[in-house]
Amino acid sequence: MQVKDGLRIVGLGHYVPDNTVTNDDLSKIVDTNDEWIATRTGIRKRHFVTTERNQDMAIAAAKMAIKDAGIDPLEIGACIVATIRPDNMTPAVACMVQKEVGLPTEIPCFDINAACSGFMYGVRVMRGMLMQSDKRYGLVIGSETLSKVLNMEDRGTCILFGDGAGAAVIELSDDHRYFSILGTKGDDEVLVCPNDGDRFVRMNGQEVFKFAVSTAPDTINQILDMAGLSADDIDHYVCHQANLRIISSVAKKCKQSIDKFYVNLDEYGNTSSASIPIALSEMKQKGLLKSGDKVVCAGFGGGLTWCGAYFEI
Repeated sequence: MQVKDGLRIVGLGHYVPDNTVTNDDLSKIVDTNDEWIATRTGIRKRHFVTTERNQDMAIAAAKMAIKDAGIDPLEIGACIVATIRPDNMTPAVACMVQKEVGLPTEIPCFDINAACSGFMYGVRVMRGMLMQSDKRYGLVIGSETLSKVLNMEDRGTCILFGDGAGAAVIELSDDHRYFSILGTKGDDEVLVCPNDGDRFVRMNGQEVFKFAVSTAPDTINQILDMAGLSADDIDHYVCHQANLRIISSVAKKCKQSIDKFYVNLDEYGNTSSASIPIALSEMKQKGLLKSGDKVVCAGFGGGLTWCGAYFEI
């Protein structure tokens, strides 16, 4: 079996629930308003599930990505779903994707949890699996129903998060370079969603901000060094969509125009592991991703975890 060093994204897809929750909607539930939320976060709306399950969103995003790739689902050699809020402890969301999408039965399908860094963790894991697979393609999904773990009386968290899923079909490639950085610093105080008690997301926003604005630029610079490129060489930066102030700070520290940083958090809020693949899928839909483009992604989240990756389109 020939081992290839690079990686190529051949298909992208995403799904968000139809149920849109605006800042004004939240102001009727908790002590807040549109101006307060928008000026501090850049978020104006988000999407919450009603009848959808996590697996429903993951399946929809997966089908879109496979159609975009123009491949047969039977050509996929593994499926990984990144999520912190699966529908069940077992079966994994990935197992239900296998069933409903028609993936082969003789392939590994499993979930991982690296919070907001989950999708990029999944891509790195998938690359290693494809190196040992007889099949050409891998399916990586980030899918979250965070609305189910929000305390709607806590305006510090309930205004931030939304539901959605993003998916990518990837393959190994000698013609598309790929570099990746993953990191972890164990911490169950700054950002935590417990599995007992109130089971709501709890976050120290100030500490998360400090963590993000220091970790993301450092990760980007390390990725650029690995790729032998300067910040100016990159066509698109795609950061985890957590807060516009964070993304603006990262752009400033990297001495890049904010215009090179794709932003859609005004529409979706923070969708955790789904945010980067949703952004990439939207960018492709809008014709922003062109052959030969150089893309750097950076994420950070609970764990604490962080990630960075360099792709070529």
